[in-house]
Amino acid sequence: MPASLSSLQQTLQSFGDISRFLREGVADEDSRQLRDSLGALSMHIDEATRLRRSGADASAITARVVELAQCAREHQLFLTGLGSAWHTLYEFGAYQRALRELRDAIAAWQQALERHSAREGTCFRQFDLLAWRTLGEALLLIDMYEHDSGPQSDLSEALPPRLSAWQRVQAWLRHLRG
Repeated sequence: MPASLSSLQQTLQSFGDISRFLREGVADEDSRQLRDSLGALSMHIDEATRLRRSGADASAITARVVELAQCAREHQLFLTGLGSAWHTLYEFGAYQRALRELRDAIAAWQQALERHSAREGTCFRQFDLLAWRTLGEALLLIDMYEHDSGPQSDLSEALPPRLSAWQRVQAWLRHLRG
């Protein structure tokens, strides 16, 4: 297994790890701002899930979920202001759909928490699943944008192909399932 894949597997084991990974990338200004916005969303997801898994009281979890919902709303608004180079990518539409589904799952989880519903566990599991899917879609979007807008040189063609961030995440997820 390549060293980069091994290190990726060791580091991306939580939503917070994804946030740190996003901050490490070198990119243009739009890409950097998207990474920052996505990193904030990932950290809010991490905080809410960590509280839920630690068995914190429902009011503390609910407060974090409310903050998460606000962050997701702000992130979606940020997306609308990105340039046309982003909006032309197929992955952009797929990411926006995934983000809308995640926002719906956050709202359902928040409502279940506020009502002390027996469905809270089901809502949380749905949220958790959609959070991973959404962040995966975001990584793919960033990778495709940076791949399409990156500089082309003879040197890059002479080097062996390097796995994209998305390909490394996919390999890591396959390894976890296997």
